[in-house]
Order: sequence, then C-alpha cells, then structure tokens
Amino acid sequence: MSSFYKFGLNDLFYNRIKTYPANDFVIYNNKVFYNYRSEETGSHSNNILHIPSGHVSLYELNVDRPSDSLIYPFVTKGGSLDSFSTISTQNFNSNFLFGDQITGSYPLSASISSERYTVGQSRPKIQALRTALDSYQIWNKNFAYSSSLGDKSNQELRLISIPSIFYGSSIQKGSVSLKFYVSGTQVAELNDATKNGELRQTTSVYDGSTTTPSGTVAGVVMYNEGFIILTGSWNIADHTSDNYTGDGAAKPRWIDYSSLNTTSVSSSYTLDFKGTNYVPTITMLSHAPKGELNHSNNPTFITYGQQLHQTSSLTSGRYAESTQLTPKNIASSSFPNTDAEFEKITYINQIGIYDEDKNLIAIAKLANPVRKRENDEYTFKIKLDV
Repeated sequence: MSSFYKFGLNDLFYNRIKTYPANDFVIYNNKVFYNYRSEETGSHSNNILHIPSGHVSLYELNVDRPSDSLIYPFVTKGGSLDSFSTISTQNFNSNFLFGDQITGSYPLSASISSERYTVGQSRPKIQALRTALDSYQIWNKNFAYSSSLGDKSNQELRLISIPSIFYGSSIQKGSVSLKFYVSGTQVAELNDATKNGELRQTTSVYDGSTTTPSGTVAGVVMYNEGFIILTGSWNIADHTSDNYTGDGAAKPRWIDYSSLNTTSVSSSYTLDFKGTNYVPTITMLSHAPKGELNHSNNPTFITYGQQLHQTSSLTSGRYAESTQLTPKNIASSSFPNTDAEFEKITYINQIGIYDEDKNLIAIAKLANPVRKRENDEYTFKIKLDV
C-alpha cells in the first residue's frame, strides 16, 4: 500500500558537490583523441554519435541512426518572429516567408581548437581577451597584454581554446600539463605547478646548440575562460623532420605545439587538465514511523485461499473489501513445526519521491528489501543530484 508523507523542515538539506573531471587529449597526425575513446560502431552507423574523433556530443541525439534519417531542430516563421540565433535578422526578413520552416542540424559537438598567429597577423580573438588578460596580472605579470615581456597584439603566439563543456566552472589550478613528443619520445613538458597561471618548462631542453633552462615561462593558462596562450619561441629539440609552419622543416617550438599540420607526422602532443564542476544535490530524510507501513495491498499479503473481494455486496449498491481477510503470518518461530505469534511484517524495497501535485519524479530503490515490523522505525537517507 502506498503511503504519502510530507518532508519536514529538518528533512531536506541542499548542498553541492565539487568535482574535478579529468580530461586527456592526444593530438597526432591531424586528429584529436579524447580520453582514449574510440569510435563505437552500431547497427545503423559506423560512428553511433556521428561526431568527429576527439569531440563530445552536446545533446547525444541521433544515436545510432542512419545518416540519411537524422532528426533536426526547426522553427516555423510566424507572428512571434522566433528563429535560431545563427540566423541573422536580415536573413530572417529577406529569405523566409511566413509559414516557411527554418531548420538547424544535429548533432552538435565540441572539441579543443588551436590557432597560430604570426608576427603582425590580425588576431581578433586575442584582442577580445585583452581585458581578461590584464585582470590576471594580479596573479602574474606574464598575463599582461602588452609589457616588456611581450606584446600579445603583435608577437608570434598560439591560442588553444577549450570549450567549457570539458571543465565546467573553471580549470583546476595546478592540473594543466602540456607534453611535446617527437617520434614517440617526450622532448619537453609545461605545467602550472605554481598555480598562478604560468606554464613553465619542467626540465631544460637542448636543440643541438642552445640549452633553455627548466622553469622558463612558455605561456599562460586562463582558468576561468578556458584559454591557453603559448609564447615560447625557442627550439625545444634537435629535430628537423616536420614542417610545423608550412615554410619547410624546422626545429619544434612551443608555439608549434598542437599544430594540426598533416606533414608533422613525427610529432604528437598531449594536453591534460582537470575541471572544476559543481553538482547541486538534495539530501532527503524519509521516515518509516513505528506502527505504520505494516499493511500491503499485494494479494500475497493475505493467507492463501481467501476471497480478496466481497463480490456479493454488489447487490446492496456498494463494492467493499472483505473485513474478514487474514494477513499471512510470516513471523518465524524458534521451534520446529510451531507457528510464531502473529505479527504484521512488510518489506520496504523502494521509496517514491513526489512533487506537490503527487507526480512521481524519482524512485529510490534499496539494494535489499528492509523488513518492517510494527515496533520498527527507520529513516532512509536519499540523495538526489540535480
């Protein structure tokens, strides 16, 4: 039998869990691999998520659907003037009539991206980060947009963009690591062990003629915005097999890191970091009071062979359950071939959570049913992640 109980003031606790999801990217031969995941093959598609390697699906729609039968979002142009944010006002007014269907496409996915800027090249993304970069100067002077350490509006650099779906609220300080490999051998690494946004070399590097010491700053990481800016322009290995810039084979530098260039077949890169994600949680205390919850409408609750419904009462204009039903006694006796004194016993195996309109919104299932006798009382602790 279902019984409803209202949570009291001291039965609900609101909190949040702070998590640090780990992210591992591997970049090689113009491909990105995320957390060592491989493409999954389904019944209707060789790639069930229909997304490129190294990406995550934002909504996970069209899972294992044929490529010619994908669902898509659409809006019908009407008096409300609703449209997609990707449709400009001019396009909406000029190219669509009232009643026309404006469509989008699924799936949508996200991954890291890398862009290299040569000296003097236009860089609107870097310019858009100027205010944020200058605000980080309270942590470290290497963040300055323009200073004696470099002018980010003009100097050669690389911008790595990390979508927030990978890190949540911010990148965890001290968790960032960038490794540069040549022919499978690690030649250099950067990390933010100081937790102030600086990306420093962990060891000294030698390019055949010059040694750059460990601790040299090669870039910065913007924890809240999800950007990494690399400015290290010194050679980090004596290797000239790869064409990083399109101008011929050259020795690798940090600004060549994660270069998505198909001719850089000897070089590979890894990017590791942890995010900071907050998960709202509700802890609920559900009580099973003493002397209650000891009856069940399950037919097996009564002794076998009894008539559950009093059908003869229909002639009097009512339909009622028989008052003579005897619950089955499942209390065990300590003596063989002897029945124990009757005791109403039920077993609680799940708890339903309802809203104020008695709509079922969640079910908490117990790993093992809990025996409930009339003199027993329990409090079940339930946690719901929102």
